[in-house]
Amino acid sequence: MSNTHAAGSSEPARLRELLPDPEHTDVRPEEAYAYPTDLTRPWVRANMVASADGGAVGPSGRSRDMSSEPDRRVMAVLRGLCDVVVVGASTVRHEGYKPVRPREIWAELRAGRPATPRIAVVSRTLEIDDELLTTAPDDARTLVFTVENSPADRRAFVAEHADLVVVDEYSVRPRHILDALSERGLYRVLTEGGPHLLAEFVAADLLDELCLTVSPHLLGVGSPRIVAGGPPVPGVPGVDTQRTTPLRLAHLLEAQGNLFTRYLRD
Repeated sequence: MSNTHAAGSSEPARLRELLPDPEHTDVRPEEAYAYPTDLTRPWVRANMVASADGGAVGPSGRSRDMSSEPDRRVMAVLRGLCDVVVVGASTVRHEGYKPVRPREIWAELRAGRPATPRIAVVSRTLEIDDELLTTAPDDARTLVFTVENSPADRRAFVAEHADLVVVDEYSVRPRHILDALSERGLYRVLTEGGPHLLAEFVAADLLDELCLTVSPHLLGVGSPRIVAGGPPVPGVPGVDTQRTTPLRLAHLLEAQGNLFTRYLRD
């Protein structure tokens, strides 16, 4: 049965481990999701949520339709552990991204680092909410990746308020992102998608782990998967959808009927 907390209780639902140790009934997510130590390159972790029938976007057009208290708790810990959250511009707009707010519970997780992780946005058009650019703290400025033919006036505004990386190619590729993050010492990488950006990391064979929440909902036909390709863009290579990447299940947790999987690349 699902391990839920009592009605009216303010205590968060316990995360119990189903695999590999079913005797572990009160998992600390900050320990279960710890990054490898002594990293010498960016380690890319993706965190996504999907319905029981594989849908990644709910009726409102956002993934939060499938979220829950345990899912938000795990997401908060993953953000607290990382140096930077990488996300595509479309997801930023649809999900209403703002600079990450500091949390008291992160004090130990982020010792010796800024109080919040940076947000890194990938955008060809630079259609990004100004608040994400102008209200980030000085020690965790928003990073923006774009291409040389992005709108010049918008590019100048972004460069004034955020750290701008301009790629002299037809599109921003995952390798461009990781090279820039590595130069800044941002090795603990968390990407929250969306599906198109995640598909590019998978196609480039640059995803180290996938944290996937399986939400106890059915969405039916029409909802995209956690990876998706877009229509062809002139001059932009397509995403190879035929790649097979073996993964190893590191753990399987459960709370309130939600399953929390962590897969590592073999």
